[in-house]
Amino acid sequence: MQVAPQIPNNKEKIFVQSFTLFVGVLLLGVKFFAFFKTNSNAILTDALESIINVIAGGFGLYSLYLAAKPHDEDHPYGHGKIEFISASIEGSLILSAGIAMIIKSSYNLFFPIHIAKLNIGMILVVVSGFVNYLMGIYAARQGEKNSSLVLVASGAHLKADAYTSLGLLVGLSLILLTRLFWLDNVVAIIMGIVIIYSGYKILKRSVAGIMDEADFALLSKVVQHLNGNRSMNWQDIHNLRIIKFGDQIHIDCHATIPWYFNAVEVHEELKLIEQKMKEVIPNNLETFIHADPCLPKSCKSCYKDDCQHRIHPFARRIEWDLENVMKNEKHFL
Repeated sequence: MQVAPQIPNNKEKIFVQSFTLFVGVLLLGVKFFAFFKTNSNAILTDALESIINVIAGGFGLYSLYLAAKPHDEDHPYGHGKIEFISASIEGSLILSAGIAMIIKSSYNLFFPIHIAKLNIGMILVVVSGFVNYLMGIYAARQGEKNSSLVLVASGAHLKADAYTSLGLLVGLSLILLTRLFWLDNVVAIIMGIVIIYSGYKILKRSVAGIMDEADFALLSKVVQHLNGNRSMNWQDIHNLRIIKFGDQIHIDCHATIPWYFNAVEVHEELKLIEQKMKEVIPNNLETFIHADPCLPKSCKSCYKDDCQHRIHPFARRIEWDLENVMKNEKHFL
């Protein structure tokens, strides 16, 4: 049984991001309190990442508000691209925080600072890490549900923050057991590397969205569904492209229709193609389907059995796949 696509809810996205931002501010205070109590670079790394969470969360909230605005004359495709920009800023800030902590911790390996009260810091780290993990799962699920890269990025960042808190807990425990306080800087450097990797993944995904990188997984689903539910009046689908604007998805393609169809008949066929696409796309969908007339050499792969204008006998049907559907040319044997 096919599940109906989930329609993105802008109010829900804004609420989730607002709640995430509020919790982030609270955890920021907790982590800096832990740092001031312990003077630990590793804990400071965790605290600095929380600053990034708050800054990125604030910008993410604004981007969701902006993306929810309807199309206008200046933005005929809507404002959804701002979500990719927001995620790219968040990824860049995460990268910067990781690099900064590696530099500071490397410096303190040679010029150590006094560390104290690690037990208190460990308790606060456990609490903040647990809360971050729960919030990360919540934000990521809501992001997937509502097709929001901002929420997905926030969720991934919060979960990464929780993982670094777990690593931090292990590192602090080792320091307490061994009394080798220089390990604090080693742990901070390792966490900095993890943070950099997390930022790189978010940045890569956001840049792909800005550059309209092809989503081959989604393209494949659309092509397979169209091929499995095609009408004999559709000789082929070609020049298929998918462009994302936040939670909005736009599809361009050409459809080859019998040349003798009138305008009304062509329009009905294009509507049917759009309906089939909407059975697959789990987002708000906008389509632009251009109709092309069939040519005499289309006959060999056309299995329309009631055609009165056939020139060549039917030979075999051409199956649609990513290779021939994405090309800007009609399908011929």
